[in-house]
Amino acid sequence: MEKPGRAPSQLLIVAAFAAIYIIWGSTYIAIAIAIRDIPPLLMAGIRFIAGGLLLYTFARIRGEATPGRRSTTHLSLSGILMLFLGTGSVAWVEQYLSSGLTAIIVATVPLWFVLLDRRQWKFYFSNGWIIAGLLVGFGGVLFLFADKRAFSFTGDGMKVTSFFVLLGGTIAWAIGSLYSKYKPVQGSTFMKAAVQMVAAGICALLAGIVTGEHHRVVWTAVSWQSILAVAYLIVFGSLVGYLSYIWLLGVRPPSLVGTYAYVNPVVAVFLGWLIVSEPITWQQLVALLIILSGVILVNIAKEKRAPATGKTTAAPSRQP
Repeated sequence: MEKPGRAPSQLLIVAAFAAIYIIWGSTYIAIAIAIRDIPPLLMAGIRFIAGGLLLYTFARIRGEATPGRRSTTHLSLSGILMLFLGTGSVAWVEQYLSSGLTAIIVATVPLWFVLLDRRQWKFYFSNGWIIAGLLVGFGGVLFLFADKRAFSFTGDGMKVTSFFVLLGGTIAWAIGSLYSKYKPVQGSTFMKAAVQMVAAGICALLAGIVTGEHHRVVWTAVSWQSILAVAYLIVFGSLVGYLSYIWLLGVRPPSLVGTYAYVNPVVAVFLGWLIVSEPITWQQLVALLIILSGVILVNIAKEKRAPATGKTTAAPSRQP
């Protein structure tokens, strides 16, 4: 983006933040539009394979080498956990849940990082602020689940199923991210992301075929809205947003860049209401505020540790 050694322009910084704030927040509504005509697993497969191949081509043009077999295996595993199970679950549950509600649940990802990062447990569970943040955050999840307009055991059972599928997806994202963090492999950042996307895309396509999604889609009847939504997810969600995030980590503090996690669900809720008239209950808004409060408490405590120990790093991005 900027030449090495030159201070980045403020305009470019603002544009990059807009990408991770607004574009990533808008991907939830883009997914909802895309799966109107294209089943979710097939849609995710197309998105990730296309995005991965474009990113791989970009990396090769830059002269970056393809990772070796061992590195490719590790990258593929983390990509399957994060993108196929993590982001793929987002696409699947949006058949039954609104994009705004989905984004609220996904906002719990930073809390799962704390619970699953065993190497940091000594610090995490000796810090009262982090414990308080976990309790507050998951209290928000319970409050959200108590919203009978969103979840009902006597009504649409798929909504309840989707809630737990998405929680499983957020856990898979955290596990894959931690695996990626603690299993360093060869390759540039762009090349790593390309391998992860392609591996996740292949798994999503296979899962779509196994579950019979290819029998449910009439390709000649797919609307331009769905096609453009998929293109938007590929170009802006997976490429522009991701590259902006990686660049910002190099020019701005991770704590500032990580604020996307607070903004994305708010953007998703607003756009879902504005564009497709998704209903938002007061309980969902309160639950969002509670969850984000817990995440903020956890992140503040982790950032306070960073200057003293240098051990706190930015959590891998949650790409919807």
